[in-house]
Order: sequence, then C-alpha cells, then structure tokens
Amino acid sequence: MEEYDFIILGAGVTGLSAGMYGARLGMKTLVLGHSFGSEMPVGGTITTTKVMENWPGEIRISGKELANKIKEHALSYELVTIKEEKVERVEKRGKEFFVRTSNAEYLGKTILFATGTKWKKLKVPGGEEFENRGVFYCALCDAPLFRNKIVAVIGGADSGARGALLLAEYAKKVYIVEVLDRIMAEKSNLKKLEQNKKIEVITGRKVAEIIGKSFVEKIVLDKEHSGEKEINVDGVLVSIGRTALSELAKELGVKLNKQGEILTDYKSSETNILGVYAAGDVVEKKLKQAITGAAEGCIAASSAYDYLKMNFQ
Repeated sequence: MEEYDFIILGAGVTGLSAGMYGARLGMKTLVLGHSFGSEMPVGGTITTTKVMENWPGEIRISGKELANKIKEHALSYELVTIKEEKVERVEKRGKEFFVRTSNAEYLGKTILFATGTKWKKLKVPGGEEFENRGVFYCALCDAPLFRNKIVAVIGGADSGARGALLLAEYAKKVYIVEVLDRIMAEKSNLKKLEQNKKIEVITGRKVAEIIGKSFVEKIVLDKEHSGEKEINVDGVLVSIGRTALSELAKELGVKLNKQGEILTDYKSSETNILGVYAAGDVVEKKLKQAITGAAEGCIAASSAYDYLKMNFQ
C-alpha cells in the first residue's frame, strides 16, 4: 500500500493548488479527482466556465485553460501524483488515514477534502424525467445543442446569468426565471443581460412543471407572465445552486453545518479531526470562487506541513 504525506480528495482548482503548494513544502502528495458524486474531470467545475475575468493576472481566460495551467504547475513538481479514481472510503487508522478507491488503497498522514459541490436538481414534475432530454446543468457543455432554439434558465444568481449569456450566443431566445423579485448577478453580468435583446427576465415566478413528449416542450410557471403560465421552450438550464460533496467527510466524523458544508478554522483550514483539512466550495464560507479556493488549498497544505513536522518526525 503506497503511503503519502498529503492526500488531496478533489482535483479542481483548490485541490490542484494545494498539491502544488504541498510539493513545494516537500510533501509527497497524491491528488485524487473525478470521484465524489459529480461528473467533473480533473480541473473541476471551473472547466465548465467559458470566460473568467476575475483571476489575477488573466484579464480573460477560459476555465478549462486556467485549470490546465494549474494542473501543469502542480505536475511540474516530482512529488505530486494525480490520479482519476473513484474514492469509496476514508477512515482513520492510528495516526494515519486509509483511503480506498475503485483501483487501489493508500495511506496518508494528512487528508484534504477539496471535493467541491454538485448541481442541485430541480424537484418539480418533469425535472428528473427530462434530464438529458432537454433538462441540463452545464451551459458550456450543452449550449451548442440549442442553436436557434428557445431555452429557459432556472435561477437568477450569477451562475444563471452567465449561463444565459452563453446560451444567447446560440439560442434565438433565452428566458431567465427567478423566484425573487430581482436578478442577483454581479453588476457587470447584470449590465450584459440588460443589453442582450435575446434575453427576457421573468422574476417573482417559480417553474412548477416541465412538460413534453420525447423532449422538453414547455415550462409551466406558478403564476402568469404576460397572461400565460405556459412557455414554449426546447431546453431548460437548471442553475439553482450547488450541494456540498461532503459525504466522505461526514462518514469520517468531520463536522458539517445544516447545509452539509464542512466546518473549518478559516485561518488554518483545519477541521475538528487532527490531520484533516478542508478547502474550496465544500467548506462553509461567504465567497465561493476559484481564487478563494486556491488560497484555502495553499493554507491547508501549509497547515498539513506544520502538522507533519510536529507528529511524524
């Protein structure tokens, strides 16, 4: 069984940054990705973002390109190994941690949960039935399929706004349906929405049902909009938030909040279990962005290094 100083569960921006920093500190590091209930490859959720404009030093860059750069940086250190394996269990064995994947077993002196989040499902009639038949969650992945078609985006936070703007490059019409009385997008994206004639915003409404035959044909609102409850659409992008992928941490005994987010000491990324750290979107925090996740990953690596010095030397 191969042993590592630092095992990172999650290979998104947070995990890859932690891997890079861990190696810089001289720790033998394993990064395990594609394994926690989302279908994201190495690089994580950021790979589904077409354009990023809030990463320091990059005025505009695609999420996939940024993830690849961070991955290459991490792999430039010989102490880093990245594997795409499904993690099935994590348990404490003495002072170390046992990690079983679908392919192998590992021992780690320290563990970092950088497992991220997955998309929340739309729990209305038709929401599950029409998945992959018009209902989708990744605008970057599926937008080209809706060229010259009509699409509804459910959710008016910034992710929904960005999804709508991308879809508008292909679709002939895009609706944004938001239950609140206003869109909660970042100011720059809100301005782009207002300037895009293809996009129509519907606030103060919920989608009550998705209907169709073989594929999505209509959404049904809980209240009338322009005198109608039913709107003809060819697709529905669900963008109503994300759920923390923290089940493995919970099984290990890591403390979570009511939303399932991991509780940490923000100064150190420590959890309630010695030698176990958490960082990125899986953690309870105010701002969930690639830049904050990368910083937290580096903090976790530094804390793990300090822990190793005190407990394994």
